[in-house]
Amino acid sequence: MNKVVNSIEAKDIANHFHPYTNPQILKESGPHVICKGEGIYVYDNTGTKFIEGMSGLWCASLGFDNKELIEAATKQMDKLPFYHSFAGKVPEVAANLSEKLLKIAPKGLDKVFFCNSGSEANDTAIKVVWYYQNALGRPEKRKVISRKRGYHGVTMVAGSLTGLPYAQDGFGLPLDFIRHTSSPHYFADKYENEDEEMFTDRLLKELDDLIIKEGAETIGAFIAEPVMGAGGVIIPPRDYFKKVQALLKNYDILFIVDEVICGFGRTGNMWGSETFDLKPDILTCAKALSGAYAPISALLMNENIISEIEKQASDLGVFGHGFTYSAHPLSAAVALRTLEVYEEKNILEHVNEVKESFIERVKDLKKYSFVGDARAIGLIGAIEFVAEPNTNKKPDPIRKVAAKIQQKIQESGVILRALPGDSLGFCPPLIIEKRQIHEMFDKIDSVLSRIEFQNL
Repeated sequence: MNKVVNSIEAKDIANHFHPYTNPQILKESGPHVICKGEGIYVYDNTGTKFIEGMSGLWCASLGFDNKELIEAATKQMDKLPFYHSFAGKVPEVAANLSEKLLKIAPKGLDKVFFCNSGSEANDTAIKVVWYYQNALGRPEKRKVISRKRGYHGVTMVAGSLTGLPYAQDGFGLPLDFIRHTSSPHYFADKYENEDEEMFTDRLLKELDDLIIKEGAETIGAFIAEPVMGAGGVIIPPRDYFKKVQALLKNYDILFIVDEVICGFGRTGNMWGSETFDLKPDILTCAKALSGAYAPISALLMNENIISEIEKQASDLGVFGHGFTYSAHPLSAAVALRTLEVYEEKNILEHVNEVKESFIERVKDLKKYSFVGDARAIGLIGAIEFVAEPNTNKKPDPIRKVAAKIQQKIQESGVILRALPGDSLGFCPPLIIEKRQIHEMFDKIDSVLSRIEFQNL
């Protein structure tokens, strides 16, 4: 670490309290200062070049120097740098963005509400559920079922939906109307001699039992990511969502699909909902909506929900929810251009051209005895470390195996992320080329081949 007075590192330690960071470790080691982006690469303040294997935080879908998005932001700042959407006003570009977004949305979603982050969108989704249930005269239908290992954000409600201890410990979360059911993580949670169908049926019975115990009349919604991202890149077994959706429909429980990570091509389709044949009543999206170049998120709702909300809002005089920066013109302009670039550059086609190389390289890492599972879909994947070969036995958490390996890989020139359950995630920008996929995994492979696992 550069400890020179007035260095960037020193200024940061003195003044900046970091999100999702161990503050004591930061004080000792200092921040890693990133200064420049170029395609799938970023550079730190020493000039060292890295492949950004996580797209930042699962979000920089078009890389780190897309000129079309930079130009869109510049033009909008020159034309109208800010306006709001309250009281019937709207920036022109926001209306165009909502139209464009609905054109590519899963069928059955009819209106868009804009927020600024995935956390805000998921908070809003729960408020919409309550508003809708109240409009129907069912205020008791207030509980929400989420899943262990799920990640839905860190605001009060979204942090409660998140099924990971680090987002709740010390904060007095989760809030009391949240219930958690098991995640569909077959590798980690299967019983001995339990195949995927048996595993899925067991999880469905657990969910059914939970609904019966709580009372379906008290449960307003169920929320799920198509692929669970921050919880370890957990890809559901076949028929899991088919059975979940049938159960929700039977009990008249709304289905919220969190597409914050999966949306806009990550799984090989525009939406994870298309990949897994999901029929959301409400869909949330963020991150790749603007290629991460400007903060924006969106909540998409079906007509049934919209009509009831509109009736109640008219009776009450106003729909009393929104944000100063909902559909901010700068963010909206960047998001609109992002959606256009996805089409103009045939990003979905490109993802499907390169995904097999990506998936093959992820799964090839299972050749190491300390890699228990290697999973991938589209351009998102993970490997999961185990204490003993051919088992799902976890290393002692105190060893922080994934974090140590992630650091060694970063030293080789690839930025990845250690995930819960001693997993290591991969989520490169959607523009990555086949040669760059091989460049990334050659570096990863080289590090793993030298690992003395028991000595970590």
